Amino acid sequence: MTEALTRVGEIRTQIATLQDVAAGRTTATAGTATATSAATQQNATQFASALAAATGTDLTNLTAQLPGTPAPGVTTTQPLGGVVGAATTTGTGTATSAPASTDAGAAKGQQIVETAKEYLGTPYVWGGESLAEGGLDCSGLVHLTYSRHGIDLPRVARDQMREGTTIGSLAEARAGDLIIQRGGKHVGIYLGDGQMIHSPRPGKTVEIASITDDRVTTIRRILD
Repeated sequence: MTEALTRVGEIRTQIATLQDVAAGRTTATAGTATATSAATQQNATQFASALAAATGTDLTNLTAQLPGTPAPGVTTTQPLGGVVGAATTTGTGTATSAPASTDAGAAKGQQIVETAKEYLGTPYVWGGESLAEGGLDCSGLVHLTYSRHGIDLPRVARDQMREGTTIGSLAEARAGDLIIQRGGKHVGIYLGDGQMIHSPRPGKTVEIASITDDRVTTIRRILD
């Protein structure tokens, strides 16, 4: 037992020396680095064997190693000296995180919605596409709103329903998407939360209304 513990102490001293050398080195050739790694692994194995002999504990599955010399199948670094530090890294050894992303289309869609709300209370006028005409029809509201943001859409609902990309359901829709109803005879702008803004029919004004999937012909996303 005494001899084993003495051997453990010697090995620990050797490994500490190797760590100091590795920490102070600023440049190294590939051959030197490989030799250092092999020597470190050999000493680590000897350390584990000696400690097993001294304590009677099977340490076959425990790999003690210097930082930067992982054993096969080991993905965390376990520094010698009894303190284990774990860190998940990329193949280059540098920790990474998912880059923050912004959705310009969603932000623009919200701007579209805010513009459309400026026309709440505007009378329905068939064929109307500007306030100079006294009011707006459904596609006129869409056309005018988008044009104020530099987006030129077709004038009538049946053509607007062919623009952009198809969205499968209201659950996937976002503010600014076009809501097409009655087979292409009516259009509004989605606000979110199951609501759209539209100019419904003669005698009505631009308003916000609740909608459900069963009342939607298609949903079109203009802003990617």
